[in-house]
Amino acid sequence: MIVSLLFIAAGFLALIYGASWLVDGASAFAKKHHISDLAIGLTIVAFGTSAPELVVNAIASFQGYSDIVLGNIIGSNNFNLFIILGLAGLIFPISVQSSTVWREIPISLFAGLMLLILGNEIFINDVIEISRIDGFVLFGLFALFLYYVYKQMKVLDSNSSTFQKKSNTKIWLLIIGGFAGLIIGGQLVVNYSIDLATTMGISEKNYWNNNSCRWHFFARTTYFCCGSYEEK
Repeated sequence: MIVSLLFIAAGFLALIYGASWLVDGASAFAKKHHISDLAIGLTIVAFGTSAPELVVNAIASFQGYSDIVLGNIIGSNNFNLFIILGLAGLIFPISVQSSTVWREIPISLFAGLMLLILGNEIFINDVIEISRIDGFVLFGLFALFLYYVYKQMKVLDSNSSTFQKKSNTKIWLLIIGGFAGLIIGGQLVVNYSIDLATTMGISEKNYWNNNSCRWHFFARTTYFCCGSYEEK
């Protein structure tokens, strides 16, 4: 058990630093090509902070551990909404733009509704699952969301803040190192979490649902302590 915990901790560290390096490298690359802060925040930072989940879920799905995938997704989203947003509101009131209330929040609610519908196709299939067709549907909806973000960026301020330039070598080392950290960390976390859950006699879904919350608190805190996409 101790060995599994050590490898899980090492995997978490690899995921955290891998995501941080990937965001830093990709952001520096984007800044070098005069891409706005808004575009970086809506794309690179948003994707980069979710990259550990993407890698972990992709590995778990490939290995057939569907409970881990759903437990991680549902648990992490609940944690983001209730804990992270709630804690941020306790620290300082959060101003909400009208466009967020009437556009982005309904889009998030629609995404949750689609998961509920696609995961309960009992009137179409005897087996309740997120099928490959459902996956294509979700990808298509995400493509529409990206198009919406692209249209929004065209009408908003595209001014970029000053930043300290990085060399091309450092940028690509950060990007490559980030991808490597995500892949290695994802493998360690999935494999040794399964071993630990089996040893403790806990189901994959319950184990990962609970631990995804701890992972998110640790990951988000460490990420913001290590630095954000903006160059200091």
